[in-house]
Amino acid sequence: MTEKVLCKNKNGMAMLLILLAAVVTGLAFLFWCISAEGGSVIIGVFCLFVSIAALFLMAGLKVLKPQEALVLTLFGKYVGTLKGEGFYWVNPFCSAVNPAAGTQLNQSGDVKSTRATEPGGMKISLKIMTLSNNKQKINDCLGNPVEIGIAVMWRVVDTAKAAFNVDNYKAFLSLQCDSALRNIVRLYPYDSAPNVDTTGDGVADDGSLRGSSEVVAQRIKAEIQARVEDAGLEIVDARITYLAYAPEIAAVMLQRQQASAIVDARKLIVDGAVGMVEMALERLSENDVVELDEERKAAMVSNLLVVLCGSKDAQPIVNSGSLY
Repeated sequence: MTEKVLCKNKNGMAMLLILLAAVVTGLAFLFWCISAEGGSVIIGVFCLFVSIAALFLMAGLKVLKPQEALVLTLFGKYVGTLKGEGFYWVNPFCSAVNPAAGTQLNQSGDVKSTRATEPGGMKISLKIMTLSNNKQKINDCLGNPVEIGIAVMWRVVDTAKAAFNVDNYKAFLSLQCDSALRNIVRLYPYDSAPNVDTTGDGVADDGSLRGSSEVVAQRIKAEIQARVEDAGLEIVDARITYLAYAPEIAAVMLQRQQASAIVDARKLIVDGAVGMVEMALERLSENDVVELDEERKAAMVSNLLVVLCGSKDAQPIVNSGSLY
């Protein structure tokens, strides 16, 4: 199905004036035939028919606002799409088609189901809309359950495909977003992990959901776009809006992160303390401040490491006597 834009129907104002003139003229001749003596019945009936026909043809007048479209069918056959703001006139027997007119999702621009029967309720919006699906619980590549939510910015670019290729393009988009999100998230760990290949090139990398959110979002966008191409939709952008471990393992993973942070901090403290001890011994030896045997050096190193690596302030003991 290929979209066909109707460009020659933007003549609503001219048709409105013509039809109003036909109604007024027909009614005037009808009243004249009724009031005048010897008025022709045939002319009166013809004038009444013209007025009724003109009123019926007014049903073909359509008004579109900016970024709106109207998909039209005539006796079940697709005849074209009205696009762009303006005043149009089409065949009054044409009917508008919008399979998602009454669909409500967690997204911007949705309408209530009652509006599907109101004037303009069958119009298709061409604006950029935002879909925010519910958070999903998905296992990452390491098997850890995570909760993740995304916001997808999208718009309709081919009204014919959106109206006829799928049953309901809004529900179709929502389902494809859930499926694409699940397919991409299972390729990544929540945090960077060793020996994990997230790109599929056979080489381990440091990609993760938390640290590579931009890359993950782009892959989700490309995955969704490939799935909704036949529905005439364009995915403008996709962003991760929520990311966390599932509640059942959140506490354990928090303890794991804390333990990892403590180990890293202790490693840094020990490295610094060893360097400071080496520098102290070298300075004492170079300046001939004091000569220490191996036993005294070991004791000094032990005391310095206790002071530098301890988690609490040390309480020094001053020796006022002989060193030996």
